[in-house]
Amino acid sequence: MTTRPDDSFERASLSPVCGIDEAGRGPWAGPVVASAVILDLTNFPDGLNDSKKLTAAKRDALFDQIMACADVGVGIASVAEIDEINILQATFLAMRRATANLTTTPRFALIDGNRIPPDLLCDAQAIVKGDGRSVSIAAASIIAKVTRDRIMQKLASDFPGYGWEQNKGYGVKAHAAALDTLGVTEHHRKSFKPIKILLGK
Repeated sequence: MTTRPDDSFERASLSPVCGIDEAGRGPWAGPVVASAVILDLTNFPDGLNDSKKLTAAKRDALFDQIMACADVGVGIASVAEIDEINILQATFLAMRRATANLTTTPRFALIDGNRIPPDLLCDAQAIVKGDGRSVSIAAASIIAKVTRDRIMQKLASDFPGYGWEQNKGYGVKAHAAALDTLGVTEHHRKSFKPIKILLGK
């Protein structure tokens, strides 16, 4: 049986409650992007789900619907920040920034995964596979994914040849081959092992 996210976690939490998720922890290039979303539980889009389970067209459509009816915050941690403080801490930083960028200060946060960022603005609960269980985390996963994909598509036009418009900076064979041919850019994460090896570090 296929289950979809519902609002049971939200209704059991202090209101206003936000869902938080990130996109881009694993890629070799580009920033990590987080989103925090406070949904109106009486009026939110149908079809919310883990962004990875949706087509690009469906994600784009839901992105517009979420932006039109919810309080949305986006936070970004740069490649320089990832290299300086590591990807986990940069992810936490992006999540704190996303929460701070909400119009309304949440009283509680539901976070995808098993870790709660330190120094978050409010109390929180970590939910493993939360993007498939909580509607607000699902909404945050869609905002974060679409936002990051669009960043990588723009970077792909500025730095052609790495296939970022398709691979979004992940370490696929075509990306690895392009690195061998074209070298490392300013948008590559130099703290990540494959890039460090290329740089001889």
